Amino acid sequence: MDKPSLPAETWDDTVVVVRVYNEAPVVGGVVAELINAGLQVIAVDDASTDTSAEEIDKAGAFRVSHPVNLGAGGALQTGFEAALRFTDARYIACFDADGQHQLQDLLGMIRLIRQGYDVVMGSRFLDSKTQMSPLRKTILQLATKLMNRGEGTKLTDAHNGLRIVARHVAARIKLSHAGMAYASELEHELTRPEYRVVEHPVHILYTDYSRAKGQPLLNSVNILAETLAHRLTHGKRR
Repeated sequence: MDKPSLPAETWDDTVVVVRVYNEAPVVGGVVAELINAGLQVIAVDDASTDTSAEEIDKAGAFRVSHPVNLGAGGALQTGFEAALRFTDARYIACFDADGQHQLQDLLGMIRLIRQGYDVVMGSRFLDSKTQMSPLRKTILQLATKLMNRGEGTKLTDAHNGLRIVARHVAARIKLSHAGMAYASELEHELTRPEYRVVEHPVHILYTDYSRAKGQPLLNSVNILAETLAHRLTHGKRR
């Protein structure tokens, strides 16, 4: 006699925010994979000048578009606000549009936050799956050490874009930095001492496409500079 099949795992308690700026070649596939897995997706088109909006629509995500480019921080803030306004999801996740993040990592993080955590942060440094240059790794770890100098939860990877937060956490987020400087501001908020925070190992895939989109080493240097500036501006944490 065949054993009864277990019910399929569902993800309808989670909405995924995907920030998009000129990602037409890949964003459709990224969004479609999330939706096909059963996840709600809100894509924030940050005034793309290519056909990203059309690709988002074809993939079936709920799209919010900026008339002018607000940068990574502005797009993420819009995503949080849209998730809170238009869904009743218990958890709000952040996922990159360029194909660097892995669906299975996100699903593992959803399983983890359901255990009662307020915040689950992805970390590239809990295992050896993510391949990066020694210099980039050193710069990112130095930025993390600077960020960890305070009372909040200590992280191994303070600037990883793959993260998931409970709804009440998202409701308190008010990012004031529109560009990339938002990262230090956000991690400062998400690691409050009163939150239950845990990290989850993730595999960030640096593809030829994602490398061509930017300058990974320069971005790491910028993260370090922004983290230092944030520390000097805000002093000791709560």
